[in-house]
Amino acid sequence: MRPDTGRGDFERVAPDIHVRESAQRMAARDALPHVSNSRAALVKGDLVNAERLAREALKIDSRSEGAHTLLAVVYDRQGDASRAGDHYRKAAELAPTRGGTLNNYGTWLCANGREAESLPWFERAVKTPGYATRAGALANAGRCADRANLDKRADAYLRLAIRLDPADPVALSTLAERAYRRGDGMQARAFSERRLTAAPADAHSLLLASQIEEMLGDRAAAARYVQRMRAEFPNASGSGTGKEGRR
Repeated sequence: MRPDTGRGDFERVAPDIHVRESAQRMAARDALPHVSNSRAALVKGDLVNAERLAREALKIDSRSEGAHTLLAVVYDRQGDASRAGDHYRKAAELAPTRGGTLNNYGTWLCANGREAESLPWFERAVKTPGYATRAGALANAGRCADRANLDKRADAYLRLAIRLDPADPVALSTLAERAYRRGDGMQARAFSERRLTAAPADAHSLLLASQIEEMLGDRAAAARYVQRMRAEFPNASGSGTGKEGRR
């Protein structure tokens, strides 16, 4: 007999489908605990175990972007810039759509004298869909373009950065520095004050504020910034007024 499909009293049975997890997916999954433990060790400042666990992760999954990034940070903290750069670059190659990873490599390039070379990596980070800290990457690009004496590009990056995040401290600090260097004390002061309001002060921002006030002729304000810098950052160099900021 043939079933009467019109009665509706039969059950259609779907064919069995067996999905086999790919070797790469399995490796990535198995490496995750090591990556997580390495990150935890790094947070505690345990560089030895952070490196060991990241390397164990790479033995399981050589394409682990997280493990390469962790090794890069470890080597950065150990002062091994070359090895750090190798791992930052590898992580960026493995995760070309992850904005934070692209920004990391751009930051490393800029910090190691390759400012102009860093800019395309920041731009790629900014264009990454869903990247939440575009302003930060643009601010980094602006600072690096400034160091490379690419004035028009620096201004474009920095203006866009503060349009996206008016309180970005890197963008505000760099804009203050640029205004100070070209002798525009009032604009330098405006950006410096915004920088000090936007985020906790560091030695550099207080030193710059003192230099700006010195330029504008307000020695009392300059001295207040110097006193604050000496109190909060006693080991910082250049904790005085004047062009070089010496005591």
